[in-house]
Amino acid sequence: MAQQIAKEVYHISLMPRNSINCYIIEGVLVDSGIRSSYKKITQSLSKIPIHLHVLTHAHPDHQGCSDKICNEFKIPLFCHSDEVIRSETGLVTKDYPSHKNIIAKFQQKYWAGKGHKVDKTIKENDMIGNFRIIETPGHSSGHLSFFREKDGILIIGDVATNMNLLTTRQGLHLPPNIFTTNQIENIKSLRKLSKLRPKIICFGHGPVMVNKNREFEIFVDNLTAV
Repeated sequence: MAQQIAKEVYHISLMPRNSINCYIIEGVLVDSGIRSSYKKITQSLSKIPIHLHVLTHAHPDHQGCSDKICNEFKIPLFCHSDEVIRSETGLVTKDYPSHKNIIAKFQQKYWAGKGHKVDKTIKENDMIGNFRIIETPGHSSGHLSFFREKDGILIIGDVATNMNLLTTRQGLHLPPNIFTTNQIENIKSLRKLSKLRPKIICFGHGPVMVNKNREFEIFVDNLTAV
């Protein structure tokens, strides 16, 4: 079930140890996990109304239930213009550096949801309620993050993870190169986000971080291109 982490901000853990997450921000569903996440998400949506669905990016662990949820709840889907083709076709591993490897094929077959029509594209400095959209390309070309300045809440998607995706051990990491279009650009996006000095960071993978000791900025300062 959804856990409230701030005013009108809820975290939904979709897999053990927060290995896949989605969020509700001011009545907007951000991402939708994998295809099998539908029951967990809709259990939360039965208690927290939503009027819109947005994607940080169109990868199979973020759009797996998008088509079903938009149809079920009769809500529009928004994403960045660079994510539209994959969002609408459902071919969501096409931007992986090697989309024909066994992992990409598995994710496309078992995790990805059907394509769904994108009702509107969104871009830098657009607003979703009180959250400002920040373009954060690198992991995917149209990756978006969402920042609420008044309390420092940052929805970061996969620009960074707060767990090792192999061991599930908690800690800050870059997204794996095998799923990342351009890691150098991704690091630039992290530096952009670091300047915001977020107070609470919500990841696509890993637990929510309260950034009280500036762990996030320290992590970003120590990054080098890989």
